[in-house]
This record gives sequence, C-alpha cells and structure tokens, in this order.
Amino acid sequence: MTKRSRNMGLAIPSPEEDVAIDAGIAADPDTQALTAQDIARLQPLRRPGRPLAERPKVPMTMRVDADVLEAIKAGGPGWQTRVNQVLREAVRRGKLSA
Repeated sequence: MTKRSRNMGLAIPSPEEDVAIDAGIAADPDTQALTAQDIARLQPLRRPGRPLAERPKVPMTMRVDADVLEAIKAGGPGWQTRVNQVLREAVRRGKLSA
C-alpha cells in the first residue's frame, strides 16, 4: 500500500511496488539509465516563479468604507494596481510623505 507524503501530496510506493516498478522499467526497451554526466547536464525547462521585481510590493491589510471600495472595484480588474497608482501619484505630488 502506498503512503502519501504530507508535504507534497506525493504517493510513496511500498517496497513491493518499487520492485514491480523496477521490473517494468527493466522490461521497457525504450528506457535508458542516466549517467552522472547526463544528470550534470540537466537543466530546468524554465526558472520557476515570477522574475524578481525592481521594487517588490508589500502585502497589507487596511479597512475602507464599503462605498469607496465599491467605487474602486467598479473600474474592473486591476483595481489594486490603480489604487497603488493613485497613492504613488499622491506621494509624488507631496500630498503624502514616503
């Protein structure tokens, strides 16, 4: 019976299942063993995650009046970006100190 890894949700085969898997691999004519040189040449298909931002954003929680939030969100997707632009412009104009 397989166990599930709690962290990754991966199925870990039992020793008996490992033997059956290895036998299936050995019987497959299309398989080939990777050498240490092959493994050293392996590279990920892509770099995971987003590229590092020049000015990373900081998550925050704040409370605003419901009608204000409704008006902001009425502009459609990207409302958080628009709020950031409004605040940045206020800082630029000296209305807020950074």
